[in-house]
Amino acid sequence: MATPITDAREAQATLRDLFSRYGAGRPGAQPGEAGSGRAVFFGGAGVSTASGIPDFRSVDGLYHQRFDYPPETMLSHEFYVEHPAEFFRFYREKMIAPDARPNRCHQKLAELEAAGLLGAVVTQNIDGLHQAAGSQRVFELHGSTHRNVCQRCGAVYPASWVLEQGRWAAEQGGDGVPVCEKCGGRVKPDVVLYGENLDERTLMGAVAAIAAADLLVVGGTSLVVYPAAGLIRSFQGEKLVIVNRDPTPQDSSADVLISCDIAQAFDF
Repeated sequence: MATPITDAREAQATLRDLFSRYGAGRPGAQPGEAGSGRAVFFGGAGVSTASGIPDFRSVDGLYHQRFDYPPETMLSHEFYVEHPAEFFRFYREKMIAPDARPNRCHQKLAELEAAGLLGAVVTQNIDGLHQAAGSQRVFELHGSTHRNVCQRCGAVYPASWVLEQGRWAAEQGGDGVPVCEKCGGRVKPDVVLYGENLDERTLMGAVAAIAAADLLVVGGTSLVVYPAAGLIRSFQGEKLVIVNRDPTPQDSSADVLISCDIAQAFDF
């Protein structure tokens, strides 16, 4: 197994060199071909902790906080259907992060894409911070809180609208379950809840991007949440890099291990 890099400056130099070498690709190679230089970033909750969004499984994470129901229960499709008021209270308070801003990792990934050194971002996060930083090709495996869709007519509402509905309900004594302004149907967050399948088109796009990559950088994820964690099995390229504060089950397969703050590692 590779020796973990723990120094932020060494991590920055290593990542800079890898993206420079593999991001540019072989002259004349077409996208998807071996040597086309497709670098892909695959990230999880740890990418956004520097933006003030807590992760799930760390000591201070969501799963270690006390609620009336376990978070895994409240984030299930069954709970959404059977306890909509409690679901949306939790969704507003813990899942929507209106004040979060992109950190240095989000920003650097957008810069690398703009420079032609990064082909795609595959993320398990639902916060939309990659797009806020300027990334264009983003596969959101678990959806986004920025899209909330009427289950009857398909109208789409932003997260700000869902928050406003909650404030209005608190003032008027309502239950806080948002309903469509156009048809009165229930509005559901466009996020993948426990008991639901990943969007097939998004999943296939992410698999194709990873399979075509020469460099795969995995960051801020414990690699224990399936089926998303299984996507790295599609990688057949040259360099697998894992950037994570804690060990992962895939560390032994990595060519490069970086064990330091991910926002600092990408500050180059």
